[in-house]
Amino acid sequence: MSLELVCPAGTLPALRAAVDNGADAVYIGFRGATNARNFPGLNFSESEAATGIAHAHERGARVFVALNVYPSPATWDAATAVIDSAARLGADALILADPGLMRYAADRHPGLRLHLSVQGSATNWRAIEFYRHEFGVRRAVLPRVLSLTQVTRLIERTAVEIEVFGFGSLCVMVEGRCALSSYATGHSPNTQGVCSPAHAVRWEETTDGRQSRLNGILIDRYAPGEAAGYPTLCKGRFRVNDAVFHALEEPTSLNALDMLPALMAGGVRAIKVEGRQRSPAYVAQVTSLLRRALDLCAGADAGGGNIGALTEALDELAEGRTHTLGAYHRPWQ
Repeated sequence: MSLELVCPAGTLPALRAAVDNGADAVYIGFRGATNARNFPGLNFSESEAATGIAHAHERGARVFVALNVYPSPATWDAATAVIDSAARLGADALILADPGLMRYAADRHPGLRLHLSVQGSATNWRAIEFYRHEFGVRRAVLPRVLSLTQVTRLIERTAVEIEVFGFGSLCVMVEGRCALSSYATGHSPNTQGVCSPAHAVRWEETTDGRQSRLNGILIDRYAPGEAAGYPTLCKGRFRVNDAVFHALEEPTSLNALDMLPALMAGGVRAIKVEGRQRSPAYVAQVTSLLRRALDLCAGADAGGGNIGALTEALDELAEGRTHTLGAYHRPWQ
């Protein structure tokens, strides 16, 4: 069974880039604090979503709508409106984390596929089977904390399709339960959709170099010519015992290309690419490279090349131009 390639689309041009370069499915969000990439200039209006869904369907691709935050009573109506819009526009699935929204979707739109978001933080088959039994969830996106052995054992115990991350930025926190940035900004990524809201980000040019701050907290300082990343607390550099370094997480990207044959053999149904905040050019390049890798592993014509060369090409697009297998590689298990 071949793996479905699920790619990010933060904007309509990014959606077109993903679909036109070989994505089997794309995932999008509506504007506002209803999805976990709530940045200015990103996400879709209803009319843009309708155009994007039509473009994808004309080319045989599917569109999933991410509604992966936990709404408060004040934001409940906005969240359920996204569910109604997704159903009306013909989206192929909703990606949900909140059980209340799952109940609403299952009751109001029983024909709409439900996928459990990585923000649901379900790491064992019993949790996933609960969502299937209670809400009819058809697919679960696993958090990036499980080894390959754990993933394959989980698949053996559930009828739910399993989707895993294959490329993109990592998160060292427990997905769906991170409260780190809320201490700095007062905005929780799990309710307001972004771990470093744009209103709290400040850039400063100083004699010591460019500095980034999050709500006044110094996150990093960059030497002249050094690439500057978007400031998040977990990827900042901090002084610890008189040494300044990435105390929580170094800039690197998950790249599971070396694991693709094992993931296929283990029954994984889909590979997901992180990055709805990325440019259309980035999405096009990553999608094209992963399409070639998946076709190569499946024995289809991939236009030459090998997994090693494709991994090196992806490293050029990775954070810090380096990659890791993350939790997938635990040979002692």
